[in-house]
Amino acid sequence: MAAYVIRRLWQMIPTLLGVVLLVFFLFKYFGSDPSIILGGMNATPEQIASIRQQLGLDKPVWEQLLIFLKQIVTFDWGKSWATQEPVSALFASRMPATLTVTVPILILEVLLAIPFAMAVATVRGSLTDRTVMICTTVAVSISLLVYVILAQYLFAFRLGWFPVQGWTKSFWVNLTTYAPLPILVVVAVGLAPQLRLYRSFFLDELGHDYVRTARAKGLSERTVLLKHVLRNALIPILTNVAVLLPGVFVGSFLIEVFFSIPGLGREILLAVNRGDYPVIQAFAIYLAALTMSVNLIVDLLYKLVDPRVVFK
Repeated sequence: MAAYVIRRLWQMIPTLLGVVLLVFFLFKYFGSDPSIILGGMNATPEQIASIRQQLGLDKPVWEQLLIFLKQIVTFDWGKSWATQEPVSALFASRMPATLTVTVPILILEVLLAIPFAMAVATVRGSLTDRTVMICTTVAVSISLLVYVILAQYLFAFRLGWFPVQGWTKSFWVNLTTYAPLPILVVVAVGLAPQLRLYRSFFLDELGHDYVRTARAKGLSERTVLLKHVLRNALIPILTNVAVLLPGVFVGSFLIEVFFSIPGLGREILLAVNRGDYPVIQAFAIYLAALTMSVNLIVDLLYKLVDPRVVFK
């Protein structure tokens, strides 16, 4: 396994390098001129030239690329053009709020979707199964914005169970007071498609010969489902979680805006609107590294779930 991990880490290097080159050249040749963005509409040519010199944009492309690579290696992305705050400090200060929301969302979606999907799969074709499928189809068809408006009106304004917005420096206050409502909204949106997908995984496993053999041996239905079906279905479920994690991370951006959560997502959206390139570039690289790391961890979990998996 150690050799496999080392080989995968080596394979991640050219992939990450490709992402770095793509991000650099996209912002270099397809984005707006940073000096014009910072200088504004009324900037003189001398001011524009001075800004280009300060940002190093007057240097050859290869030298700018080396500076960009140095920033990645040293985790020194410079300062945000809009707030003049160091990008690394900006990420460190905004990340806790984002994790306070995204981590519970991911855990709840997986822990709720798996048992519900298994229960529905075992009664395939019944009235319960059809009702759940109809409800999940309707739920998937409704926009996130509708969920947000309805949740804020019902649970905040009418019932007064949760505040509409707010955030403090206390992790537990945020988790128990301000985060539950946005978490509830996102889980309500994400649970329906995950339930439908996991149900298909369980139905596929229930149709295999080993399930009929286990039942013929007299094993209880609980043992068949938990020991055999669930374990074999965890492989595609883990694959889906690996794909889901970056999506949950990015999808929380809108929630942070709707509920005024001072997280990384809201900062990224503000950076996009302001053309704050250092923040956007840093996020793009970090997200790519996170995605590759998650894929590696999930590949290692395959072996834990199914010892028959062989790393090549």
